[in-house]
Amino acid sequence: MDKLSLALQLILSLSILVVLHEAGHFFPARWFKTRVEKFYLFFNPWFSLFKVKRGETEYGIGWIPFGGYVKISGMIDESMDKEQMKQPPQPWEFRSKKAWQRLIIMIGGVTVNFILGFLIFAFILFYWGETYIKNEDVKYGIAVDSLGMMLGLQDGDKVLKVGEAEMVKFNPGFVTKEIILHDAKTITVERDGEVRTLQVPEGITVELTKYENKNKRLFYTRIPLGVEEVTKGSNAEKAGLKDKDQIIGVNDMPVAYFHELTRVLQANKSKEVTLAVVRNNTDTLQIPVAVTEGGTIGFKPTPPDRFLTQSRERYGILEALPKGVSKGVNFLTDQIKAFGQIFAGKIKAKDSLGSIFSMAGMFDAGWDWEVFWQMTGMLSILLAFFNLLPIPALDGGYVLFLLWEIITGKAPSDRFMEIVNIIGFVLLLTLMVFALGLDISRWF
Repeated sequence: MDKLSLALQLILSLSILVVLHEAGHFFPARWFKTRVEKFYLFFNPWFSLFKVKRGETEYGIGWIPFGGYVKISGMIDESMDKEQMKQPPQPWEFRSKKAWQRLIIMIGGVTVNFILGFLIFAFILFYWGETYIKNEDVKYGIAVDSLGMMLGLQDGDKVLKVGEAEMVKFNPGFVTKEIILHDAKTITVERDGEVRTLQVPEGITVELTKYENKNKRLFYTRIPLGVEEVTKGSNAEKAGLKDKDQIIGVNDMPVAYFHELTRVLQANKSKEVTLAVVRNNTDTLQIPVAVTEGGTIGFKPTPPDRFLTQSRERYGILEALPKGVSKGVNFLTDQIKAFGQIFAGKIKAKDSLGSIFSMAGMFDAGWDWEVFWQMTGMLSILLAFFNLLPIPALDGGYVLFLLWEIITGKAPSDRFMEIVNIIGFVLLLTLMVFALGLDISRWF
């Protein structure tokens, strides 16, 4: 069910983005009286799942659930309709329109995707607001995972700055971003009441950007250990653990925080451990319990918000709009910087590439609508950015040649456009196959 949920979310998200992207080409084309022969969601080689003719345009849904297209008369595109291009130009054709009109038609798609991304971010802020923990409220410090240990962080530290950037809101991703994108060389922490400066190890960027580390956090909020609810039928229930018990030790070792218990259980998979448990704040019990193959015993810990103050900001529509644009611009800026790091060799390209399977994995399996729209907003901006790259067969390739025509007054020949588009399609197809191959290799 999780895989089905992820697949459906990806298809819905891409459907929204593709339809609106293609509408960004469709409506300017119609405004300039250019004939649009087809408007399709998904690709339809050989047959369509659905199609209907309205006026001069065929609207349809293809059977390959990825992408979409509009076929504009008199334009060299993915259809490679050479026979049409051999005929004399007609007034309703793309090639008969002024260069500036063709330019508007071509940038319509990416313009819509940029605006859509900004509006989605604004909508999220308006509807859900922002919930976060102030860094100053992380009173128990951090619980460090293996990647964080590589940076020299320790349990109980409080991260103050990364480079010269202060961490105001608790966010492990902030540390990663500052190191990868802004080449931060130091991390300032408060440890045992003292402020210390840690040097970021050389070459850590490669480790942080490895594909297998993408979903790993450097650290978490450290929270005291409490049993909120024992899972029905679990090993913990069979052993006699009860709701609201307080675990204070495992195998004669004291534990005070949830992550400490987790580490012990992970080290004792499929074994039996003895818990020291305080019940009703009076009795201390020794409870033997079997650990599962996954390193769990079966209980829900006391949630973090019982120990840490959560801050929440609400935005009116007039506040959310500029904030959404700012958030979208910051996201785009980070993507461009990451792109630059790939070209600089600091990030391996293969660790950043992924197919639709990688994209699906970015959604929440439980179908959280806030996460869904967050991902859709990000994908909208990414779709606009990549479509704007000056690569033949992408919108950016057409824009590049149109700008050349506007500047020089000379349009590239149809034959030249055919050749560069074929090259562009081959490059894109090769990249897609390579990305798919990477995901398949990761799967195994």
